[in-house]
Amino acid sequence: MAKVLIVEDDQAMAVALRDGFEYEGYSVAVARDGASGLEMASQKEIDLIVLDVMLPRISGLDVCKQLRAEGNDIPIILLTARGQEIDKVLGLKLGADDYVTKPFSFMELAARVEAVLRRATRRVEKIEIYQLGDLMLDFKKCEAMRDGEEIELSPREFKLLKYFIEHQGEVVTRDQLLDAVWGYDSFPLTRTVDTHIAKLRQKIEDDPGNPHHIVTVHRAGYKFVG
Repeated sequence: MAKVLIVEDDQAMAVALRDGFEYEGYSVAVARDGASGLEMASQKEIDLIVLDVMLPRISGLDVCKQLRAEGNDIPIILLTARGQEIDKVLGLKLGADDYVTKPFSFMELAARVEAVLRRATRRVEKIEIYQLGDLMLDFKKCEAMRDGEEIELSPREFKLLKYFIEHQGEVVTRDQLLDAVWGYDSFPLTRTVDTHIAKLRQKIEDDPGNPHHIVTVHRAGYKFVG
C-alpha cells in the first residue's frame, strides 16, 4: 500500500484529499504547514507528496527545494492556484514531478499520482543495480566494478549515469543534464557537461574516441545506449 503525504493548510481541502486517497486504498498522512510537511517527509516512509504551493511557515516551493537539496527524490505533485504560472515552472525546475491547478477534480489528481508512482517504481527498478557490458553499477552503494576490480567514479559521474539510464534511448540536452545533475542554483556552463562526459567515457567506454554507450547527437545533446 503506497503512503501519500498531503501538505495542505486548508482544512476542508486536506480532509477531502485524505478521504479520497484512503477510499482509493492509499495510506495517508497529513501536514498542515510546510515545516511539518518537511519534517514528516524526511522522517517517515512516504511514497509521494501532494504539496500545496502556498503554505504557512515554509512555502511548498521551499519544501521541494530543500528535499531535493538533501538528495531526497520522493515524488512530489504540486497544487497551484490558477494564474500561478511562475510557481508551476519554478516548481518543476526545483524538482517537482508534476502539478495540478486548483480547482481540480480528485480523479484527475489520483490519475496523476498513479502515473508518477509508476514512473518512480520503474526508475528505482532500473537503477539500483545496472549491468553495462562487463561493467556493474551499484547505485545504492555508489560502486562500479569491472571484472572484480573497482572503477572509481565521482558522485557526479554516478548522477550522470543514473540520469542517462533513466532516459535510455532518449536524446537529452546539455541543459537537461545541467538541471538534473548540477542543479539550478550552481549556474555551470554547458561545456561543463562535455568535459564531464569526456572523463566519464574514459572510464566506461571500451573505445572512448568511438563511444557506444554515451553517444553524441549533433546539435542536440547526448543519447545513452545500454
